[in-house]
Amino acid sequence: MSICATFNFNSLTTHSRKKRLFTSNFINEFQVTKFPYTFPSGILSEPFKFSKERSNFRTVLATQTVETPKVSFRSKKPKDINVLILGSTGYIGNFVVKELISRGFNVIAVAREKSGIRGKNSKEETQGLLNGANVCFSDVTTLESLEKSVGNLGVSIDVVVSCLASRSGGVKDSWKIDYEATRNSLIAGMKFGAAHFVLLSAICVQKPLLEFQRAKLKFEAELIEEAKRDKGFTYSIVRPTAFFKSLAGQVELVKDGKPYVMFGDGKLCACKPISEPDLASFIADCVLSEDKINQILPIGGPGAALTPLEQGEMLFKLLGKEPYFIKVPIQIMDFAIGVLDFLVKIFPSLEDAAEFGKIGRYYAAESMLVWDHDTGEYDAERTPSYGKDTLEEFFKRVLEEGMAGQELGEQTIF
Repeated sequence: MSICATFNFNSLTTHSRKKRLFTSNFINEFQVTKFPYTFPSGILSEPFKFSKERSNFRTVLATQTVETPKVSFRSKKPKDINVLILGSTGYIGNFVVKELISRGFNVIAVAREKSGIRGKNSKEETQGLLNGANVCFSDVTTLESLEKSVGNLGVSIDVVVSCLASRSGGVKDSWKIDYEATRNSLIAGMKFGAAHFVLLSAICVQKPLLEFQRAKLKFEAELIEEAKRDKGFTYSIVRPTAFFKSLAGQVELVKDGKPYVMFGDGKLCACKPISEPDLASFIADCVLSEDKINQILPIGGPGAALTPLEQGEMLFKLLGKEPYFIKVPIQIMDFAIGVLDFLVKIFPSLEDAAEFGKIGRYYAAESMLVWDHDTGEYDAERTPSYGKDTLEEFFKRVLEEGMAGQELGEQTIF
């Protein structure tokens, strides 16, 4: 799962890459400073380099028969609304499935036949994990497979919710999932009547310095263009801040008497972390809330923004211990990245390692808050808050119960 989160030494979510130039109009519209990609008018694009064959988006839709026409689903009762969710077995996706089911929607959860971290879950285990949903086993990376699986359901789709994100963080893998597979979900969903698309993105894409951010932004742009072209189609793009589990990597270490490690003075990056249930609730709100139609929605949790220093102080206070910090110069990461960039020229296989280093550097220095291009600073006041769960309550629970169920799995860099 692709998550933009505040960096710590023990957990880090990763993502990836592709090279193109965006027009200045698009840059201004999305408030992105430097973004080396070309984006043609509409959603026409060149064949994706990681696919052997890829028709442009409009051509794909134009040559396929929509089996059921779009209808105004917002006037229906939740039990009559078919919601197709991709990334359903991922960390956030599973919370979203449960939230949608609790609200009475007819949930169709797409999953791999071998789901979970490193494909450890069988079909039976996956069906148990997604209890209450209609489980559709398919390969989201192949459009033909996804269309066939959804078509075999024999029902129309009202809303698509995509929680897809790269697990490994590799360069090609991130583009394959964050862009291409997510794009497949849009094409397949619209083929079977979807009139609304809810996208789980990330707040860090507003300042794109990494490849996974560029992949996400490219799909965001295509989604927005489709809504402009088709007035009967809408979207909601959700850009959350840090997740609780991404900030808990040092809890056990500090509990065992180890120091809390941070970069610089501990104030380089801040966030308004949001709990997974609260984020799932916000995403579920986007299914029917008309005030969230055709909007990019940054969202954080309740309370003030917290720096790594403040997070560490909170942790020591909960443990009743004197604060014990180690502050690491950020320049150490700059040196390591420089070395890796040099080595990639000689050994291309190190491309992912170099990208991971850049991701670590980004999270060590950049806040997960709304970026104000006028002031050139992050703005905690302009970062919306939602929900009721706090990081302090989460830390208390982890100190008492441990990190079971909070593992980052393939998304962790040690």
